[in-house]
Amino acid sequence: MSLIGENTAVKPAADLIKEGSDRTFAADVLEASREQPVIVDFWATWCGPCKQLTPALEKAVIAAKGAVKLVKIDIDKNPVIAGQLRVQSIPTVYAFADGKPVDGFQGAVPESQIKAFIDKLAPAPEASRAEQLLELARESLGLGDTGGAAQAFAEVLAADPKNLAAIGGLARCYLAGGDHERAGEVAAMAGPEAHTPDLDGVRAALVLAAAAPADTKVFEKRLAADAGDHAARLELAKALAGKAKFADAADHLLTIIEKDRDWNEGAARQQLLTVFEAAGPASDVSRQGRRRLSSILFS
Repeated sequence: MSLIGENTAVKPAADLIKEGSDRTFAADVLEASREQPVIVDFWATWCGPCKQLTPALEKAVIAAKGAVKLVKIDIDKNPVIAGQLRVQSIPTVYAFADGKPVDGFQGAVPESQIKAFIDKLAPAPEASRAEQLLELARESLGLGDTGGAAQAFAEVLAADPKNLAAIGGLARCYLAGGDHERAGEVAAMAGPEAHTPDLDGVRAALVLAAAAPADTKVFEKRLAADAGDHAARLELAKALAGKAKFADAADHLLTIIEKDRDWNEGAARQQLLTVFEAAGPASDVSRQGRRRLSSILFS
């Protein structure tokens, strides 16, 4: 078969929130806002609503993780800037960007409104290129487009060879295409200690494939003669699972459990859990199979 992040440190509050003044306004607000939005909180010690708004503003700015800064200005100590901006009641909040006021509000407002105010100033960044590619790859794989999925996973790996999501996804693409050898080689790139649902699923599927009987006909004949031949049904399920026919394998195993849940020391249930892992926890095989298993066990 031929198949073709970046951590952001949270800035300390001291870097995000400061006391401003008439003297430092140009540097703290006008110049700083050319790099990122700056919120200016005009307040006074005697102002009751200010005591409600300012802590909420500080909390929201810290939660924004460096997307905006907050400068607090006591209008009694710094009347010049407040006068120039025609601050007539407090609390008054202005937002500056590129050296100019771009938005604002007056009075104490709910935290939800503060968050919306900040989100409008500094919207959440779009998903990274890697995240976009991984999402595209998963969608393609779910639609059966293993070639397209593999290309997207491979592009992520070209930029980040240790991306576990891409390694597991690419391995599953090869598995879906029947190339078990290449699937194993790709999964091995992650190392034995690495675990993701896809990596674990591919490993489980390879174990199933290695242990699967080569021919199903003999077991099918035995079942045709005796539908209660659990040993034949188990071997048939193993063969089907080895060929990645997980839904059919799960159906046979659930049939055994339904007839005799403790047969052969729970061999069918153990095999079924391996099939679920190989199919993937989010797959229809696992979701529907677990619902049916629960119905059997708790009926």
